[in-house]
Amino acid sequence: MQTRVGVVGAGLIGRAWAIVFARAGVPVRLYDVDEQALAAARDALRHSLDDLAASGLIGAPQEVLSRIRFEADLTQAMADVDYVQECGPENLEAKRQIYVQLEAAVASTTILASSTSGIAASRFTDHLQHPERCLVAHPVNPPYLIPLVEVVPTPDTTEAVVERTLRLMEAVDQAPILVRREVQGFILNRLQGALLNEALRLFRDGYVSAADLDKTVKHGLGLRWSFMGPFETIDLNAPRGVVDYGRRYGPLYQAVDGERGGDDPWEANTLTRLDAERRHELPAAQLAERQAWRDRRLMALIAHQRALGND
Repeated sequence: MQTRVGVVGAGLIGRAWAIVFARAGVPVRLYDVDEQALAAARDALRHSLDDLAASGLIGAPQEVLSRIRFEADLTQAMADVDYVQECGPENLEAKRQIYVQLEAAVASTTILASSTSGIAASRFTDHLQHPERCLVAHPVNPPYLIPLVEVVPTPDTTEAVVERTLRLMEAVDQAPILVRREVQGFILNRLQGALLNEALRLFRDGYVSAADLDKTVKHGLGLRWSFMGPFETIDLNAPRGVVDYGRRYGPLYQAVDGERGGDDPWEANTLTRLDAERRHELPAAQLAERQAWRDRRLMALIAHQRALGND
């Protein structure tokens, strides 16, 4: 039997998830309480699918779009789906209410997965009759271009639900990872946060300009990290692997880590100065154009990786 998917929320992330599932041949019910949001979603999806086709990443855009059904009634949208991807507001109370409504609309075996960026699912599912089928499936925006999905079960989530979710993500060409226990921010945002915190401190304290900091990642770390992670990187950067690397460079990193204080690198003055440098590099009026450029570059990178048989 073919898997049927419901997506709750027709905003940026909900639309992106709809593309992920529909391009893999999965029927999608895209729900939003706002009918105008649904109408806008249809146009936005058509535009995104045309861009993907132009980059050679999908075949017929209209065929993909035809697999997405737009629904303004939650009960109709979720009546016979096997898996729900919730993309509602990043608000705890709102999610608790949405999940009560979802539980009333779906079968007891339907998986309820949240796209939340950092709220542990146990905080908005512990009041349900069947919390054991709930978990987080956190994407990276946009998931139809960046395939990582963080699958984060709650203490109540069954192993069967976790396995079904992992298999579904693999079947729709995502790259799922299992976060073994709930942790604030999950994995990606904790890693990203560590880099951002250090980047802001280096900028704030006058060691580097915003442009040169970005250049360091773009022309340095980012080149390797586009096809291997930090552990594989250090494993290959010493003659005898990670233990050898730790012996050589561990003391340096330990000393650097000890220099970091408990101060807040996100203070308003630092962000104001950073914004001034960024607006000098990229005026606010050009942000949308640059975002579209970013997505085209990602499409080109994915096409290149596919041609090389990226693993």
